[in-house]
Amino acid sequence: MRSLLGSHDLLFVTLDTLRFDVAADLLARGRTPNLARVLPGGAWQRRHTPASFTYAAHHAFFGGFLPTPVTPGPHERPFAAQFPGSTTVGADTWVFDAPDLVTGLRAVGYHTICLGGVGFFAMTSAQGAVLPGLFDEAHWTSEFGVTNPACFEAQLARLAQVLPPAGPAFTFLNVAAMHQPNRHYLPGAAHDSIASHGAALEYVDRHLPTLLRLVASRGRPCRVIMCSDHGTAYGEDGHTGHRVAHEVVWTVPYAEFTLEAGAW
Repeated sequence: MRSLLGSHDLLFVTLDTLRFDVAADLLARGRTPNLARVLPGGAWQRRHTPASFTYAAHHAFFGGFLPTPVTPGPHERPFAAQFPGSTTVGADTWVFDAPDLVTGLRAVGYHTICLGGVGFFAMTSAQGAVLPGLFDEAHWTSEFGVTNPACFEAQLARLAQVLPPAGPAFTFLNVAAMHQPNRHYLPGAAHDSIASHGAALEYVDRHLPTLLRLVASRGRPCRVIMCSDHGTAYGEDGHTGHRVAHEVVWTVPYAEFTLEAGAW
């Protein structure tokens, strides 16, 4: 990451509540072909999230603590706040002297954009304004939220309007489609389920090329980080939802790759 700063745009996409097992299964069955095109080696990395729900996970992410590989560490981080004694900062880590990643990127000339999805980015309450408040500009409407079956499309339409014409950009996109309620992605479904959760990811995959074309059209290479913030339970061991310490909540998909200018 250290060598990419300044020359590359950054795109950070969180696929809210996406479970690793569902993402990996759909990929293996060819149900997410656009993700298959961009994921390194055609596969998701299996990682552990630093927190079990959106608000806590994103505070950790913006502090430099992305989902951690499940293999024994320590694991070098792509970026990290300056902190004495850190054991996960290496030669390739970009170290920023700021309280959070967004502020650090702004200090080195990046224009920072937030397109929220779930309520913690809604800016309709004091708490919902905390994370978006880190950015130069933040965008949210109810069309981006969990109740709109076309939420990802609405976010992409707004992104097309707000991407700056020049200069380095950091774009953060929180995609709400997989979050409950997601039964509207599965025709005839009366309840949310693993199947409707997967159908929501298929919906996102169909529109992924639009996102990649937008960021690749700026004439700059772009480093992409794509992951879930946490998983969610659909009845496992009696649990429904998240904010609990369960394997399906803690285990998330993760990927990093570089998108060349004009690639899509």
